[in-house]
Amino acid sequence: MSSSTAATTRASASRRDRVDVRATAIGLVAVGVVLVGVYLGSGGLRWFDAALAGYLVGVLLAVFATVYRYLVWLQRPPTACLNRRGWQAFRARGRRGRNAVGLVGEVGTNLLAQGFIRRRSTTRWAAHQLVFWGCLLAAAVTFPLTFGWVHFRSVGQDGSHYRAYLFGVGSGTFDATSVVGFTIFHLLNIAAVLVIAGVAVFLYRRLRDPGALAVERSGDFLALAGLFAVSITGMFLTASSMWLDGQYYSFLNNLHALTVILGLLYIPFGKLFHIFQRPANIGVHFYKSAGAEGPQQQCRRCGEPFASALQIGDLEAVLPQLGFDYGDGAGGNYQETCPRCRRNLVTLAQSARVGGFG
Repeated sequence: MSSSTAATTRASASRRDRVDVRATAIGLVAVGVVLVGVYLGSGGLRWFDAALAGYLVGVLLAVFATVYRYLVWLQRPPTACLNRRGWQAFRARGRRGRNAVGLVGEVGTNLLAQGFIRRRSTTRWAAHQLVFWGCLLAAAVTFPLTFGWVHFRSVGQDGSHYRAYLFGVGSGTFDATSVVGFTIFHLLNIAAVLVIAGVAVFLYRRLRDPGALAVERSGDFLALAGLFAVSITGMFLTASSMWLDGQYYSFLNNLHALTVILGLLYIPFGKLFHIFQRPANIGVHFYKSAGAEGPQQQCRRCGEPFASALQIGDLEAVLPQLGFDYGDGAGGNYQETCPRCRRNLVTLAQSARVGGFG
C-alpha cells in the first residue's frame, strides 16, 4: 500500500471515530420538526394521548439515530460517489423529463413491487411483500395515532357510530359493528398477520434452503424475531380485550410497548436500516444508464469492452480511499481488466504456483 493510500485510510478512520457535528445538528433538527408536527397536528396536544408518550420517545430517538447514521453513511466514499453520480445523471440536460417518468416507474417496480427480488426467488419476493406491506400499513396507522394526528369521536348516543378526525378535520362517520368499522379498528391486527406470515416464510426458507443457510448471519434472525415480537404482542392485546375480559392487559400493553420501542431503536443499527438505504439505490439505475450511453472501458488484456468508462474511473478513484490500490505502477490499473481475463490470470497464477497442471 502506498504512503498516500495509507494516509487516506488513516484520515478516513479518524473521521469515523469522531462525532459528526453536521449529522448531529441535522438529526436534532429532524427531532424538532417531528415535535412541532406533533404539537400542531394534535391541536396543541389536545388530542395527544399521554399513554402513548413512551412510543413518541422511541420515535424521536429512532428519528435522530436514523438521520445521523444515514448522513454518515452518505459520506462513505463509495456511497458519496454513487449519490453524486446518481444526481448528476438524473439532472443531466436533455434527460430530465425522461428521468422523471423513469423515476415513477422505478418507485413502482423497484420499491413497491420489488421486482428485482422476484427475479431471484418467488418465495423470497412473497416474504418481502408480506413484511413490506404489513410494516407500511402498521406505520401508516401507528405514527398518526401516536402523534395525535388522528383521533375518533363517538357520534350520537348509542356509542356505535364514530367519526374520524385527521388534523382536527372531521371525515365521514362509520358504524363500529360494520365491516368498515371492524376493518378500521383492526388495521394493526391485519398488519400483524401480514408480518407474521412473511416472517414464517422467511424462517421456512432460511432453515431449509442450503444457499440461505450458507450466508446466514445472526442479525438476520434478530430482525425477524423483532418483527414477530412486535406483531404477536400487539395481537395479544386484542385477544385480551375481546376474549379475556381485559385480563393481563396492563402487562401485555407494557410488553408490547417495550418491543415496539426496542424495535424502533434497532432500525438505525440493524438490518432494517436498508429500509432507508434502498430508495437511494434508484440513483444507481440512472448512473448505470448514463454510463451505458457513454464511452465503454476496453479490457487492457483482450481489448473487449466490459463496463462503462465512467464506472471504472470511479472505481479507480474510490478504492484507494478504502485502502485498496490496484495500480500496477506503470500507469495502468487492475480494474481495467475484464472479469473473464481476471479469471484467466488467477488460473495462470495458480498454475505457475504449483508448477503447472498435467
